[in-house]
Amino acid sequence: MAAMAPSKEDETTALSLPQKRYYRQRAHSNPIADHCFDYPARPADVDWSTLYPNYDSCSPTKLVEFADIGCGYGGFLVTLGEMFPDRISIGMEIRVKVSDYVMDRIKALRSQNPGKYNNIACIRTNAMKYLPNYFVKHQLEKMFFLYPDPHFKKAKHKWRIINQALLSEYAYVLRKGGLVYTMTDVEDLHKWIVKHMEDHPLFERISSEEEANDPITPKLYQSSEEGAKVVRNKGSHFLAIFRRL
Repeated sequence: MAAMAPSKEDETTALSLPQKRYYRQRAHSNPIADHCFDYPARPADVDWSTLYPNYDSCSPTKLVEFADIGCGYGGFLVTLGEMFPDRISIGMEIRVKVSDYVMDRIKALRSQNPGKYNNIACIRTNAMKYLPNYFVKHQLEKMFFLYPDPHFKKAKHKWRIINQALLSEYAYVLRKGGLVYTMTDVEDLHKWIVKHMEDHPLFERISSEEEANDPITPKLYQSSEEGAKVVRNKGSHFLAIFRRL
């Protein structure tokens, strides 16, 4: 995406970055519960111009290609925007205060850096339920699941965002050759993810060499707030990247 012209919000005094202490929320959210969400009936009903300044001026119209599922406080989403200024990325977060923080953070970054960060946005939604409402078949090139909720109790394993039923939806919105990036500090969850991904006929794990050569890989460790916390606590990281067949 070519550098977008400054939006109206850039013409005013630069906004300060939001402070997390005003957006605190419990770490866990029940994705099966009936939260109140406004969501489109189909991808054609999504008005992306409300999220990305000057989106309508892009010719030809660009589509969202990177999706950070459960984007948390948006650290990795911001990194994506910086690494890929010509690509459009979306963060999807179920927690209301956390998603509000990311939206305010992006607004402030745009205000402080006119013409930048217009390629990232965040929406509050439940990706376990409404992903096909936002993306058409084979639209996405990359999906990220970084430090997802492990839902330790066996009775809650059905809440895990990587499971056999949902993988078919992910395969639907992901183009052939697209990649799914997973990172966790919980070894049991890592093994769960690897097993379910490898058992699915439309995904294969890429080699360690491919992982190492991917320019995104180093950013997966510390770009997100959760990843940085794991590094500070000298915790373990478990990475696995999968290709859509």
